[in-house]
Amino acid sequence: MFKDLFQKKRKYATIPSDRMGRDSNPEGDRPRREVPEGLMSKCAKCGTIQYSKELEKNLKVCTSCGYHIRLNANERIQMTLDEEGFEEFDSDMISIDPLQFPGYAIKLEEQAMKSGLREAVITGQGTLCGNPVVVAVMSFNFFSGSMGSVVGEKITRAIETATERKLPLIIFSTSGGARMQESILSLMQMAKTSAALARFNEQGGLYISVITDPTFGGVSASFATLGDINIAEPGAVFGFAGRIVIEQTIRQKLPDDFQTAEYNMAHGQLDLVTHRKEMRGMLAKLIELHTVKGEF
Repeated sequence: MFKDLFQKKRKYATIPSDRMGRDSNPEGDRPRREVPEGLMSKCAKCGTIQYSKELEKNLKVCTSCGYHIRLNANERIQMTLDEEGFEEFDSDMISIDPLQFPGYAIKLEEQAMKSGLREAVITGQGTLCGNPVVVAVMSFNFFSGSMGSVVGEKITRAIETATERKLPLIIFSTSGGARMQESILSLMQMAKTSAALARFNEQGGLYISVITDPTFGGVSASFATLGDINIAEPGAVFGFAGRIVIEQTIRQKLPDDFQTAEYNMAHGQLDLVTHRKEMRGMLAKLIELHTVKGEF
């Protein structure tokens, strides 16, 4: 009885059809045409609606305004590395609840189910245009890319592997900062990753940091800005504290483009601002210029 009353809704969006309204209903009530959910995507910046498949072909860059839509770690790896031969590191490493923070364990499970990831970073070794590299790729859709103990440990291990194998290192950063549910343990990851990079640098290693939107807090204050070459995608916003916090602290209005990649480039914080379509080629050129047969 009740099963007939409550039926599961189909996941469809509706859009008006001007032609159907004119031809079949001259009175003015325009019927609506059903479109499967996910077929269209709306740009978060300019509001342009476009086919999702066309957006993916354009590497998730808005064809109207050029806005670089956020990528998850798997998408970034697919766009950057060669198709075959990716070796993931520490894939079984997941966060626990070391401080018994209320609700943290449940949130970790929810984030894993929602994002399809086990943590906010994927690390591993692959090839980029034939050049072997070690990569660490962060993902904002897992706990806002926050850096806890596992994120710091995985990145540190990736740096140490690059050191041992004498391979170039690329880290793609996106983060809201340190993970507050792990308190001092998350803050310690800033020192740990930075120390590992210092040892990597002493061995002559090449480290390229790619900053994507957004990158803030402890990640920005540690490994994200310690690259031999620091690159950012157009429009990427990064810094330590957020805009509102800074304005309230100094009691001044900041420039409209404050903390964007272009602003930081103009003020000496970056070496390059590179479009997503050109990123893979740029990284390959930099590696070839600074290494011999993939080794530093």
